[in-house]
Amino acid sequence: MNEKNQTLVTEIFLLGFQNLHNLKIPLFSLFLLIYIMTVWENVLIIALVSSSRNLQSPMYFFLQQLALSDLFDSTIIMPTLLQTVIHEGTTVSLVGCISQWYFFSSSDAFQCFLLAVMSYDRYVAICIPLRYSSIMSHRVCVTLILIPWALGFGLTVITVDLIGTLQFCDQNTINHFFCDFFPLLELSCSDTLSLQIETFFLSVPMIFVPFILITVSYMCIGRAILKIVSNTGRQKAFSTCSSHLAVVSIFYGTIIAIYVVPPRKESETISKVMSLLYTVGIPLANPVIYSLRSTDIKEGKSGRESYNMFICNYPVLQAP
Repeated sequence: MNEKNQTLVTEIFLLGFQNLHNLKIPLFSLFLLIYIMTVWENVLIIALVSSSRNLQSPMYFFLQQLALSDLFDSTIIMPTLLQTVIHEGTTVSLVGCISQWYFFSSSDAFQCFLLAVMSYDRYVAICIPLRYSSIMSHRVCVTLILIPWALGFGLTVITVDLIGTLQFCDQNTINHFFCDFFPLLELSCSDTLSLQIETFFLSVPMIFVPFILITVSYMCIGRAILKIVSNTGRQKAFSTCSSHLAVVSIFYGTIIAIYVVPPRKESETISKVMSLLYTVGIPLANPVIYSLRSTDIKEGKSGRESYNMFICNYPVLQAP
């Protein structure tokens, strides 16, 4: 290693958004408002599901965990984003930078598994409704939540351990508003090929396997819906999955755009915009898309009541 690279980096400077000028205060106010709304929406969902006896069903239990994950994501990213806007950049320690990526990535890995669990819940409710209560018992639901949390934090720590072996020399500036994976690797003066290969193989159980499970679940759901004779019945059956499909589409669409096909350096602005959608837009939109559109929450209808209505309305699904 040459003399220049002997100076090891201990702090990372995040550029955030440059040349804001008169837009700095309005943009800061906008992001602060979004953060407050995100916290309020997700805390409301968590409190509502916890306190209401009418929402004690697997679907809302999983929704509560999604809200918790969104709240966690927003709390990790938004304070740093606000600092980069108001100060036109901010400095974080290298350890803090890696830690931010670890917790954010662990939470996102959990969301990948959770969306697969939620699709399985919809599959059981629509394809085998008569066995729904026995299959999706409280014990099973808790297990289906604990395992994704453990996998999310456990698998990501492997990557963090490898990142900790890298050396960061001379360069300490990241043209981003938070510590993301690829911008962090670009600062390293070590060989990162093995780390990128390892990360690719870890992405298989964390991203691609849940996506395959979601796809298979909805293929089965689609076949079940096509067996319903009436158009009204089909629309009602599809409406039970439409919100989840919207969340899955936005979540995986942004993951593919940012990480699977990362933009080139000349497209850093596009990368930041996509990252804003991923880190700021999704936690804000999920409660609106998935929960606030739910007639059960609006009307205070119980999960059991919804299940009984579903069985009555779609007798064709009762056939073995």
